[in-house]
Amino acid sequence: MKTTMHKLKTATFIVLACLSVTFLQAQEAKSLLNEVSTKAKSYDNIKIDFKYNLNNTKENVSQDTRGDVTISGEKYVLNMLGTTSMFDGKKIYTIVPEDEEVTISNYNPKNDKQITPSKMLTFYENGYRYKMDVTQNVKGRKIQFVKLIPIDSNAEIKDILLGIDVQTKHIYKLIQTDANGTTYTLTVNSFKTDQPLSKTLFSFDESKYESDGYYINKLD
Repeated sequence: MKTTMHKLKTATFIVLACLSVTFLQAQEAKSLLNEVSTKAKSYDNIKIDFKYNLNNTKENVSQDTRGDVTISGEKYVLNMLGTTSMFDGKKIYTIVPEDEEVTISNYNPKNDKQITPSKMLTFYENGYRYKMDVTQNVKGRKIQFVKLIPIDSNAEIKDILLGIDVQTKHIYKLIQTDANGTTYTLTVNSFKTDQPLSKTLFSFDESKYESDGYYINKLD
């Protein structure tokens, strides 16, 4: 009987110790993410040049590309794969020069489950559990990874690894793994803040594209 009680007490202690460590890791991760979010929101604008990789070993698919995004509040302009996506705060414009086509749609935040450029730096504030993960040294920079797991068990995203530069509190890398095994990796090449921007950067001039012969496809 004593042996059984001793084992039970030992097991209970181990479980409580593990829970305490998990709680502390979650608190530490939350504190770091809060610092990243506060830092990002302190800038008038952010311009990021990045490398992007899509990989699915089961389908034998691996695709690399580069792009850039300029973010100011909720507004953004994203250039990637020969396409420009722009959000002016109300509508999303997708401009495809190769097809000479522009698609315009209204933005509905209730239907938006993707990590959009404007949410890239703050998306983790809701809907995730998180814990500290590995630390890497990248060219003298200490990168602390935080693992995010969706609270919704039916989410298409399996988990996300967010690599944060400990000194600057800027995001350096985002690795998203979907339930189907596809991995999306975004690596920041340059992170510039408070840049001089054109007043019309986030404004769409429909007449300009119509005069250039573009087809304007309005979804809403």
